[in-house]
Amino acid sequence: MTIYLACTVRGDRGGVQAGRAICARLQQLGHEVLTTHLLADDVETAESRLTADDVYRRDLVWLSECDVLVAEASGSSYGVGFEVGYVLGRAQASGQRVVLLYDAARRNIVSRLIAGNVDPACTTFAYESIDELTAFIDRTLG
Repeated sequence: MTIYLACTVRGDRGGVQAGRAICARLQQLGHEVLTTHLLADDVETAESRLTADDVYRRDLVWLSECDVLVAEASGSSYGVGFEVGYVLGRAQASGQRVVLLYDAARRNIVSRLIAGNVDPACTTFAYESIDELTAFIDRTLG
C-alpha cells in the first residue's frame, strides 16, 4: 500500500519518536511511505527550500494518491487536521481510509475531533507505548 504518514512539522513535535516507529513498521511490512522526510530533525530547514504553494501542490498529489493516511496526532497541528479532513472528505468516493493515532497520556490535550472520530473510513487508536503502537500497526495494516 501507499501510505501518507502525517505528523506535526511546525507545531509540537512530541510525537516524532512515535512517527518514526510507525514509519519503520510500515516499511518493514512492505508499504511505501511517501512522507518519510517529515520525520527528520531538520525537516523545517529542508521544507523551507520549497514555497508554500509547492508544498501544498505536492502534498495534495500525495494525499490523492495514497491508499491510507496514517496520522500521528498527539501534537496540535493545523496541517494534520487539514490532511485528515481532506482524505475523509473524499473517502466515500476514493475508497481511501484514515488511521488516527495519538498518545493516550495526551488525551486531555488532543483535539476531541481526533479522539472522538467515528467516521466509517477512520480508525482511531490511543496508544500507551511504542510496542502497543507497532502491534496495532501490525494488526491494522499488516
